[in-house]
Amino acid sequence: MEKEILPPNPSRLIEGLRDTGYDFNTALADVIDNSVDAGASIVCVNINMDTDGDVVISVVDNGCGMNRQTLLSGMTYGAPGHADPTRLGKFGLGLKTASTAFCRKLSVISRDSGTAKPLRAMWDLDHVEKVGNWELLLDSPTREESALLDGVASGHSGTVVVWENVDRLLKTYSAPGGGHARNALMRVIDSFKLHASMVYQRFLDPKDARTRTIAMTVNGAKLKPWSPFCEDETETEIVAEDSREVEMGDGKTTTFQIRAFVLPRREQFSSREAAGMAKITNQMQGIYIYRENRLIHPADWLGMFAKEPHFTLLRVEFSFDHTLDEAFQVDIKKSRILLNEALYNWVLNQFLPAPRNAAEHRYRKGKRKDANKQAKNAHLDSNANISAKEADVTLAKVNVVNPVTNEVQIKNKTGEVRLKIKIGTASPTDQIYVQTVDGIDDGLLWEPALVNGHHSVRINTGHPYYHKVYVPNHNSGVTMQGMDALLWALVEAELGTVSETTKNHLQELRFEVSRLLRKLVESLPEPETQSVEAA
Repeated sequence: MEKEILPPNPSRLIEGLRDTGYDFNTALADVIDNSVDAGASIVCVNINMDTDGDVVISVVDNGCGMNRQTLLSGMTYGAPGHADPTRLGKFGLGLKTASTAFCRKLSVISRDSGTAKPLRAMWDLDHVEKVGNWELLLDSPTREESALLDGVASGHSGTVVVWENVDRLLKTYSAPGGGHARNALMRVIDSFKLHASMVYQRFLDPKDARTRTIAMTVNGAKLKPWSPFCEDETETEIVAEDSREVEMGDGKTTTFQIRAFVLPRREQFSSREAAGMAKITNQMQGIYIYRENRLIHPADWLGMFAKEPHFTLLRVEFSFDHTLDEAFQVDIKKSRILLNEALYNWVLNQFLPAPRNAAEHRYRKGKRKDANKQAKNAHLDSNANISAKEADVTLAKVNVVNPVTNEVQIKNKTGEVRLKIKIGTASPTDQIYVQTVDGIDDGLLWEPALVNGHHSVRINTGHPYYHKVYVPNHNSGVTMQGMDALLWALVEAELGTVSETTKNHLQELRFEVSRLLRKLVESLPEPETQSVEAA
């Protein structure tokens, strides 16, 4: 059999590898992973723009550093895997592909503990294209690069990664170094700070005993850890947790840990600042997956569910080490994973149902509270409208027999009948004809009442119909008046036609209509309310 060795075209391949799909946050975190793997206790990230609009990015650490041989290996595309399986880097591509996804010139300056002078290695994409070969450039570092290294690791091993000719970070501005470009860069920096605070949370938190502590700065500002799970809040609940053993394909077993947290509603946080820091938004719900204490996949249900508002308060922590790598298909960017079928089904069908119920219960409790607050003023126009028409539409006369037992005597066109209906008062008096209440016996949506001597309808804000139909229309005056008028008219029709033979039937009618409406609105979307959804 004839064989041919077909090496790839260097310039075409190195350019093609720029399009592996990195976003900026993921790419820069991939570079920082190398600092973590090097045992660094200090990592300094610098993202700067000069007066011409040129962006230069550097990552400096005081890790173990590299000598000439290890530096050359580290700069090789697809270098042989490291002997330590706990490393965050896995494929020997991350540093190069992540960097050149945004820059055309990647330099790595490093020295190990036995090397007096650092060495600089550079991939210059324009040079590779010019010479048509995998030609890595080696040189001594510039004065600025040496200063960066000595600023973090003076007299110590360490590494500097520098991105120059950054051409894929910002769009082209008419004034490249002007205010608009600088504002855009500040937004990039702020986004990365949040990303790094979340990804390296366990390393940044000196109180987290699961890993060593790393001091990390971005443009001189120290990063603080950001935990999605708000464990310091007294109202946060761990509603489920498990540590399970998994049998791998080679017969060996390993374990993972999983915990489900239901966060407080916004008003339950210890302070407004704490509530804001928690980022209670629909986008932040989901499973947060950690490999070797590094967040590799945040805020996603992995295709199990859509992100729905009633699960906004649910966040799940899934932690594993390198021994479970076979159960996942982790991509080169460490930003997409797939659970194997058995693990996926266990999480979906056995672990998540109880936490989802707990999160939905807390969410709906908050929604009912929101609805009750809004309901106080939402029915004012309805009360005024019915008051103006009351004399023309009243069908029965209702007299109180016993206010303690709620007994009344009703006189209508069918004769007289004695009933029990709610008797009460309203203050202010603009809530006489339509009253909202937290609940009604038997889960009814509405019931007749006598308030300040006037015929009234009590509406149950805890009924799903109110939650899904009334709440989205609280600010729609005509719609609210129309729905309220309908329920008040049903009450008046009941009072105007009830008799000894029909009173039980009419009560049963209210029960059945309320039951049917409960089923009919099940598939309607959840309404958005500001108190739970706002960031």
